[in-house]
Amino acid sequence: MIEGAKATGTDRIELYTEEFAHQYSLGNQNGIEPYTKAAIFANELSLGINAGHDLSLDNIKFFKENIPGLLEVSIGHALISEALYLGLDNVVNMYLQKLK
Repeated sequence: MIEGAKATGTDRIELYTEEFAHQYSLGNQNGIEPYTKAAIFANELSLGINAGHDLSLDNIKFFKENIPGLLEVSIGHALISEALYLGLDNVVNMYLQKLK
């Protein structure tokens, strides 16, 4: 699919991270491997990388540390859900710290 995305002339792909998040919640850190391989291949094709779905304060730092070239994350659902308990300003700052 990554080669197909490149062939269409797109400049970025998005990694759908539901399976990673599920595996990470089970303690399986090896669940990141297919995402890392996809990111490396996308980088080789000069494609930017976005990611999203089920990324949260619990797993986003690990994800970011293992995905070379990650440019953007879609965290709206988790961010708002966590903000209900922790406050929006606080949660935004927590995410920013984890993504540094």
